[in-house]
Amino acid sequence: MIALGAILLVSGTARLAAAADDPMTVVKTTVNQALTVLRDKQTPTATRQQKLRDIVSATFDFNTMSKSAMGYYWKQITPDQQQEFQNVFITFIENSYLAKINEFTSGEVKYLSAQNDGTQYSMVKTNVLMGGKTPIDLDFRLLNKDGRWQIYDVTVDAVSIIANYRNQFNRIMATKGYSTLIADLKSKEASLAASMGT
Repeated sequence: MIALGAILLVSGTARLAAAADDPMTVVKTTVNQALTVLRDKQTPTATRQQKLRDIVSATFDFNTMSKSAMGYYWKQITPDQQQEFQNVFITFIENSYLAKINEFTSGEVKYLSAQNDGTQYSMVKTNVLMGGKTPIDLDFRLLNKDGRWQIYDVTVDAVSIIANYRNQFNRIMATKGYSTLIADLKSKEASLAASMGT
């Protein structure tokens, strides 16, 4: 991907705050920080994973993502179940996004455009060029909350990751209920974490 200089996480956080009115800068800063950490093979894996989580947690709206992933059933579960689901889902989705970004470390990111839908929503469109392979459309959807742009979904070749999870979760909720869903999600999260060496 694009050659990057070393970016300090602290200064990156400040840049994100300063760029609250600029979805493109939020996405560029987030992706570039993540790629810098992923390429730093000299740093222990556990340290890099924690840095990546700090980057992701600074710019992703996990509350909105959790509600969206549960869909209709969010209001059908108890407040305690909502909190439990959100805690497990946050860890799962962090690892999922980090694993996806890790797939693109050998490519080049082209930042194409930021398309705003009013003052609250925006989509930043990017291409990932992987050398000899068909370019991948990687688009970030952002929501402006309290004057700060945050990522609430990512689409890969026009497929929404959150919508994909919502379809899976709703099928389980409709046929097997919450206890099965949360057990399955915990199992998937553990397997994903193990595959990432966390």
